[in-house]
Amino acid sequence: MQFLPQTTLFEIEEGNRLQPKFDERGLIPCITQDDATQDVLMMGWMNAEALALTIETGLAHYYSRSRKKLWKKGEQSGLYQHVVSLVIDDDQDAVLLRVKIDGGASCHVGYRSCFFRALDRLGADTDFALTFLEKEKAFDPHAVYTTDQQGNPLPPKG
Repeated sequence: MQFLPQTTLFEIEEGNRLQPKFDERGLIPCITQDDATQDVLMMGWMNAEALALTIETGLAHYYSRSRKKLWKKGEQSGLYQHVVSLVIDDDQDAVLLRVKIDGGASCHVGYRSCFFRALDRLGADTDFALTFLEKEKAFDPHAVYTTDQQGNPLPPKG
């Protein structure tokens, strides 16, 4: 799939055609939300191939910067993200996916959302303590994955 090149500022900001703007590395940020709850599930990156595959298949695809490769969310875990809608921001340099998720979770460490902790206190005197927003994991990552994000074997559960 070949995306339309960016044209005039008016067409980019107010036109009716997708003209994604990838950064100097060929990537565009993607925020993913649960369609039913609007909870933010994750933030990832897409290259042109990942964006094209997401549009073509209706399943979320991303580009892993650490592994330097394309990945389909759920390919190892079975926790696929089915795209309900794809939204582009005003200058077409960020994507928002609204998805239905198989298995109720998107985070590779087992929580429903990758955003499962919040800073307790803002301000110059913060102690950087985090509070868990999710009290328990949606799944056991050791039962699902055999490797970590870099492809290394997971250590024994303990």
